Amino acid sequence: MKNLKYILAITVFSQVVSAQKKDENIGTEVVNVVKPYSPTISDAFKVKETPSFDDDETSKKENIKYNIFSFPVASTFTPNKGKAASVEKSAQEKLYNNYITLGAGNYGTANVELFVTENVSNTDYFGGMLRHLSSQGGIKNVTLDDKFSNTSLDLTYGSRTRALSWNADAGYQHQIYNWYGILPNYFDQAVIDVIDEQQTYHNLYVAGRLNLGESFLKESTIKLNRFWDAFGSAENRFIAKPSMEFDIVEEKINVDFILDYISGSFEKDFFGGSEIKYGFTNLGFQPSIRLQKDDLSINAGVGFFYSAAQESGESKFFIYPQVTGSYKVVGDLMIAYAGIEGSLKQNSYREFVEQNFFVSPTLGIAPTDQKYDVYLGLKGKLANSVSYNVRGSYKNEDNKVLFTSNGFQSSNANTDGYIFGNSFGVVYDQVKTISLFGELKADFSKNVSFGVNGTFNSFSTDAAAEAWNLPQLEVGANLDVTITPKWYAGTSVFFVGERKDQFAQDFLPLTTVNLDSYFDLNAHVGYKHNERLTFFLKGNNLANQDYQRWLNYPVQGIQVLGGASYKFDF
Repeated sequence: MKNLKYILAITVFSQVVSAQKKDENIGTEVVNVVKPYSPTISDAFKVKETPSFDDDETSKKENIKYNIFSFPVASTFTPNKGKAASVEKSAQEKLYNNYITLGAGNYGTANVELFVTENVSNTDYFGGMLRHLSSQGGIKNVTLDDKFSNTSLDLTYGSRTRALSWNADAGYQHQIYNWYGILPNYFDQAVIDVIDEQQTYHNLYVAGRLNLGESFLKESTIKLNRFWDAFGSAENRFIAKPSMEFDIVEEKINVDFILDYISGSFEKDFFGGSEIKYGFTNLGFQPSIRLQKDDLSINAGVGFFYSAAQESGESKFFIYPQVTGSYKVVGDLMIAYAGIEGSLKQNSYREFVEQNFFVSPTLGIAPTDQKYDVYLGLKGKLANSVSYNVRGSYKNEDNKVLFTSNGFQSSNANTDGYIFGNSFGVVYDQVKTISLFGELKADFSKNVSFGVNGTFNSFSTDAAAEAWNLPQLEVGANLDVTITPKWYAGTSVFFVGERKDQFAQDFLPLTTVNLDSYFDLNAHVGYKHNERLTFFLKGNNLANQDYQRWLNYPVQGIQVLGGASYKFDF
């Protein structure tokens, strides 16, 4: 900076000198700068004078006055009130408390159902159900009467509150079946004419249920049942199952008690001999603890049972494992489950009749010891509307019940209508079963649902030559469709594989008989005339399969049933 100032001074001085005299040489001088240049900034003074404007345009200020003229304006505008946008939804179907169904079809089939329920008060209610299904028979190539009838009446009265709920039940059932499955082309007409093939069953029961909401005493049930038939057979059974639940160290403890008493008798044995009596009292105690951690759930328990024989047989004590568990592998999409369970099952004459209407009133009754049932499975969802379940199991049962034909002996002193090779008895054996089960269910929409399932069994017996009348393969499928709000339809089909039975005829050797596999195709269609009245049409065995469910017992061919159902309130 100092050198720059020096150069500027020399330049200015040179210009001044040259301005005095052109081309005059004034010589050279040396200038020594002793003090460096220190520039300062002086105060600036603002002009305080207001400038004047002499032009005519701005010299004079105009006063402007604003006048507002008001006058009324008629308005007819009315703003619309806002409202929420509407959402389309289907009208909710009205629910009725009662209905009656009437139907009729070929083979002289009649079907009646009446359901009634009524609230007695805000907490109490009453209900009743009447059912009747009968057929006048007419199966092709059957010489004996094959009609049947099944009528039942069930009544209930109960109360529901937050702290207590209970109900008392009572009912009666009347059934008529015929032992029509005699050997074809074996008996002459004279023998057929004297056979009295009809059997009548009666069942009367009273029952009750009690649930103390917040109490440690959970649902408890009792039932007293009286079952008898037209051949002097009678059976009494009483079942009580109280259940408790309480918490210990944040874990759920469940304790189930079981009292199962049965006593009965048959007037005579199959060959017209002495009376058959039976009676067992089974006492059970089943404690268990429920463990839950994250996605793992375990229910660990054990069953203690004591079976006291009143008539024949031995009194025994049993201990069973009762452990189940599940683990959510991928949420609800994949759940693995497993278990090992055992129990003592009380068998009864009435239960045998429900499984096979054509048993003879000459049975041996004893409980089944299900030692264990070990299973492992996987269930979940393939999509929001598709669920699956696959399972494999190994079961070991002692005294498992197997139905087998009684056969025919012409030397039999008994002449009742069930001794002509047309009835079934029971045998007991130790049976081990390996089972594979698979199931798939799909709700494609709210109007279409589909399901299919299948079971494959492999049986291993101890004393019996075969697992009599137990199929190795069973498959079923169903489809239900809501076609329109008025029309609906559905179909189902099931397949049952081969079974084996044994038959004794006079003095011929005992022979094993193969029962062919069969499938049954069923369908139904319905029309909702209005919210109260619905018409329906049902068809069974539409493929007209002439199969035998039991040995020498063919079933009805194509069965068609039509009718209507009406809903109402009092």
